[in-house]
Amino acid sequence: MEEKLSSRFSDNLIYDLPASVVVFLVALPLCMGIALASGAPIFSGILAGAVGAIVVGAISRSSLSVSGPAAGLTSIVILAIHDLNSFPVFLSCVAMAGVIQIALGYMRAGLIGHFVPVAVIKGMLAAIGLILILKQIPHAVGYDVDFEGDESFYQPDGENTFSDLLYSFNYFTGGAIVISAISLLLLILWERPIIQSNKFAKLIPGPLVIVLLSIGINLFFARYIPSLEVKSSHLVSFPEVANRENIVDLLTFPDFSPWFTNTWNVFKIAGTIALVASLETLLSIEAADKIDPYHRITPLNHELKAQGVGNLVSGLIGGLPVTSVIVRTSANLAAGARTKISTIAHGVLLLAAVLLIPHFLEMIPLAVLAAILLMVGYKLTSISVFKKMYLQGVTQFIPFVVTILAILFSNLLLGVFIGILVSVAFLVSRNYNSAVMLVSTENNFLLKFTKDVSFLNKSTLRSAFERIPSGAHVMVDGSNAQHIDQDIISMLEDFLLSARARNITVEVKKSNKALHAYFRFEEQSN
Repeated sequence: MEEKLSSRFSDNLIYDLPASVVVFLVALPLCMGIALASGAPIFSGILAGAVGAIVVGAISRSSLSVSGPAAGLTSIVILAIHDLNSFPVFLSCVAMAGVIQIALGYMRAGLIGHFVPVAVIKGMLAAIGLILILKQIPHAVGYDVDFEGDESFYQPDGENTFSDLLYSFNYFTGGAIVISAISLLLLILWERPIIQSNKFAKLIPGPLVIVLLSIGINLFFARYIPSLEVKSSHLVSFPEVANRENIVDLLTFPDFSPWFTNTWNVFKIAGTIALVASLETLLSIEAADKIDPYHRITPLNHELKAQGVGNLVSGLIGGLPVTSVIVRTSANLAAGARTKISTIAHGVLLLAAVLLIPHFLEMIPLAVLAAILLMVGYKLTSISVFKKMYLQGVTQFIPFVVTILAILFSNLLLGVFIGILVSVAFLVSRNYNSAVMLVSTENNFLLKFTKDVSFLNKSTLRSAFERIPSGAHVMVDGSNAQHIDQDIISMLEDFLLSARARNITVEVKKSNKALHAYFRFEEQSN
């Protein structure tokens, strides 16, 4: 029996606060990695994570969605900063992208999200899970060349997901392997009923335990087994934050002057950010609603406005563009979050920890964070997901698999677009084959239009006419078809004329209740 969601703040807090710690640990390397990959200051990624969590989280009506810097925008950010040759000017584009998103929300552009088939959404989730597993295995064994949070098949260093995975086996780091193996084992055990039945285990999230343990293990290695010590190149690093003299020095403010001299170029970049960020957000929100155990529905137009405010604020204080991101959202759900308090609290933790204890964070091995993400990935793409989709039939399973493969070998937006095309192809094929039906008993035939019939059905109709033998009696029934293309009407009338030569008797069934005028009685008198 499904547990009912409590409306009491305190009842949900015992779930939301531990979940916020898990999301914080997941968001930390992702925000940092995406900033580094974008050629932007590390703190801009942290700021975007905090703004996405606190600002967007407070305004959004989604209970589970987590917003922050997205890997899908990395290539756009790199090109934009290079094209503008100024990070402050780029920030003005981020702020303006937020204004555009707010406008899109008022224009009710959020309805686009409703046109993504369920099979594609589930394929997207499974693909993200596979990508997490494939991308995090190198980090788990101590090969940290690719940035944390990368989701694209082709990497900035010229490698791809699989070549990077193969190379990682030549660069094992003993200490990292030990830490990731112990961490995975403890994460699995932590979710067992025997441990979860303990109240302490429910209040203290497993990922926090293994992060603290990994720091202790690495300190032990440094003292007693130096050959296994995980060096600084495999630890979290915040050099610009850790060496700060003033917090204000970490902020970068936008430069709006090019908007008066190079208007088209900056507006083009702002529009691109707004469009891509909005599409990723709509996809992530649809996915979040699908996996929400309480089946809550997020108003998409309002979400666009919330994301717009987030990008406006992020751009004004020096942060990267933000979107709703499925990895952090999935981690939030898997950690047991129930309300948006988890999202907001993780943003506070992210900002506070980076500003107040950066040197402590720099003791965290990347291998332990990889173990946490590996568990998130496994939950998104477990075998049971594939079995369930397979049992739903070919029309669901094939778009599901195609979406997974397309995302795996390209990127999120292109993969989802390909998945939608395959789903549409199945829809057209199904309508194409079922719109015209021909059945017979001895020499009596029934030609029925079961639904709307378009020019796409001309070949099927012609084939049906050819299967009717000479001397047959044919009843044509189109009472259930509301729309029939003129091409189809013309073909039917041609058949009526040619039928006489073949001694075929044709009766067109007409009634007052027929949806199309051709099959209604009143048309006979015209």
